[in-house]
Amino acid sequence: MIVRPPKPCRTIEDIITKMQDDKTGGVPIRTVKSFLSKIPSVVTGTDIVQWLMKNLSIEDPVEAIHLGSLIAAQGYIFPISDHVLTMKDDGTFYRFQAPYFWPSNCWEPENTDYAIYLCKRTMQNKARLELADYEAENLARLQRAFARKWEFIFMQAEAQVKIDRKKDKTERKILDSQERAFWDVHRPVPGCVNTTEMDIRKCRRLKNPQKVKKSVYGVTEESQSQSPVHVLSQPIRKTTKEDIRKQITFLNAQIDRHCLKMSKVAESLIAYTEQYMEYDPLITPAEPSNPWISDDVALWDIEMSKEPSQQRVKRWGFSFDEILKDQVGRDQFLRFLESEFSSENLRFWLAVQDLKKQPLQDVAKRVEEIWQEFLAPGAPSAINLDSHSYEITSQNVKDGGRYTFEDAQEHIYKLMKSDSYARFLRSNAYQDLLLAKKKANYIPPSPVPLRLIPALTTTAQQGLLHAIQSSSIHFPRCSHNRLLEISGLIL
Repeated sequence: MIVRPPKPCRTIEDIITKMQDDKTGGVPIRTVKSFLSKIPSVVTGTDIVQWLMKNLSIEDPVEAIHLGSLIAAQGYIFPISDHVLTMKDDGTFYRFQAPYFWPSNCWEPENTDYAIYLCKRTMQNKARLELADYEAENLARLQRAFARKWEFIFMQAEAQVKIDRKKDKTERKILDSQERAFWDVHRPVPGCVNTTEMDIRKCRRLKNPQKVKKSVYGVTEESQSQSPVHVLSQPIRKTTKEDIRKQITFLNAQIDRHCLKMSKVAESLIAYTEQYMEYDPLITPAEPSNPWISDDVALWDIEMSKEPSQQRVKRWGFSFDEILKDQVGRDQFLRFLESEFSSENLRFWLAVQDLKKQPLQDVAKRVEEIWQEFLAPGAPSAINLDSHSYEITSQNVKDGGRYTFEDAQEHIYKLMKSDSYARFLRSNAYQDLLLAKKKANYIPPSPVPLRLIPALTTTAQQGLLHAIQSSSIHFPRCSHNRLLEISGLIL
């Protein structure tokens, strides 16, 4: 049975095909020369927007950008240097997706395929293939989930890397970017919309559990390793006493579950929303305003000064994660820990975070460096670990990997969160920084220039002189001429 692609996909693919057709006036695809390298087969966002306006009779550029973003969100066009699939009307370079990876092929890749892809990225020591933060976290999660079959996944990734190395350099560069864009569609960046999530085909698959998902690299899950053509339908089995007993146990466990009341959940959500309201630009206007849409460049001046704003300093007090996410916050926290002679905890945590992003060939060396600096007997910056975490870490170091210090890092994180972070919020360093920012935000009223005050007539001067003489202010031994001088100073 041939599966026809849905009509929206056919419409988009017709547009993409016309874009790439040079004979009918498609978008100019060219190779751009960069410093010591070339960027093959790219188009600019401006060219795409202009082509859409010209060939689809679109008058408003905003509408053309919106249409281009919808096409990019499906993965037909993608930026070569960004994981966020969106369209910009500027000189950003874009590339067309290969028809093999088009959504009309009904791709539903498994997590094993994603694990193979991430392993391939870690095996290649290239800056453009370095894992992003969220990809490193996904790799760690998949490694724990597929611990029993990780060796098989690693072998598959090695085989794919060997095949890729035999290809031409330009072709390999294009295929790497197309494969990355494919996974940006099916495993998008956190916070981006997953365009494959609400698909009617997935809803129909729930009614047909025997259907095998299509794999990218030919690897299927163990439970679906056989084709549905050769699998005989299982006869309906009667419910036994054991099945009913298991169901009763499950329902009792559900009754005993600790469930939060909706009122408590609502209170927590309201409190969180109120706390972060001033940081949400959709609710509270940004201060200072965005220099791209206003004439105020104060934001750039603040960034150049490297001094945190009051809002930024205040946000550090919300949670420990907030101060760790902010580079300036980490620097201030590290300076505080150095004053208390306990900076090794934060330096160890940062070193382990950096280890997770290292190329595979440098991991073993970096693991040994961290061990010798923080955990080895007689280490210059020894950290305080409990015996259980130290024993697990000692075993992990023998076969070093990116997540060798996972238990130790979690222990140090909890230690800093419960002890050092609380003392930092109470310290004079943080309070002085917060108060200094509050004082800096106060703008005194500017005095009115004297030249803006109109000259008073003689009658007005006499009236002012009389007001000074009759006022409650005491001018000791002031003669008439001296009062005239005072009134002249006031004027």
